[in-house]
This record gives sequence, C-alpha cells and structure tokens, in this order.
Amino acid sequence: MADVLTREQRHKNMQNIRSEETKIEIAVRRYLFSCGFRFRKNDKRYPGTPDIVLPKYKVVVFINGCFWHGHKGCKYFVIPKTNTDFWVEKIGKTVQRDRNAIIALEDNGWRVLTLWQCQLSPASFQDTMRNTVNEIKGFANE
Repeated sequence: MADVLTREQRHKNMQNIRSEETKIEIAVRRYLFSCGFRFRKNDKRYPGTPDIVLPKYKVVVFINGCFWHGHKGCKYFVIPKTNTDFWVEKIGKTVQRDRNAIIALEDNGWRVLTLWQCQLSPASFQDTMRNTVNEIKGFANE
C-alpha cells in the first residue's frame, strides 16, 4: 500500500512529533511536583537522557511512547503495514538503546522506572501515578 502523503507532507508530520515536553511528560512532572518531589528533566548527563531524574532518591523515570519504544503486547504498538522493514529496524534499535541505558544506569546504582503511554491514559493516570509515587518513596526506605 502506497503512502497517501507526499514525501514533503510525511517529513513535516514526522518533524512535528515531539521527543521532549510532551503532554504526558508535563502531566507526570506536575503530579510528582505536587507530591513534593524535586527533580531534573531530560538530563543529558545520564545514559538514555531520562525524562525525570530524582537525585535524592537515586531514581530515573523514562516516559515512553508505546509505538516509538516498542511496547510489546500494547494496543498502541502496531508495526505499520508500509515500509515494514524500516520500522522493525528503527524500533528494534530504539528498544536496544533503551535496554543499554537501563543497564548502564542500574550498574551505577540508579533505580529505573518506565512509564508507558498506555499506563498514562486519563482512565488510569491517577492509579499509575499513585503507584509510581509509592514506588519512589519505597526506594527511599530501602
């Protein structure tokens, strides 16, 4: 099946997809801030450039889009029917890069939490965030 958009239109669409300051990231940060957490955002000093770094708790949080980071078993992760080889390779490299970053962080004593787009839908946002806050606080007590 051929792409319905021209090359220029597709380029513009892809260019507009944000990698930082997404609505989900902002909502997660607001929630954590309202719970009293202080953090750094998108800190390039750490492997994988975590979306949120909580130095006091030695915790990093990645907020991943299900499609872009290959969330297996998720309804939002479906390989496109066009240019399949490209997408399989691209997403495979992203998944491997994520794994490498997590390993490097854990080897340096960091706790790594990954929040997925599907967990942060309006219906499940509050529960996910309550669990995340409890998990972070639990790390402080260990």
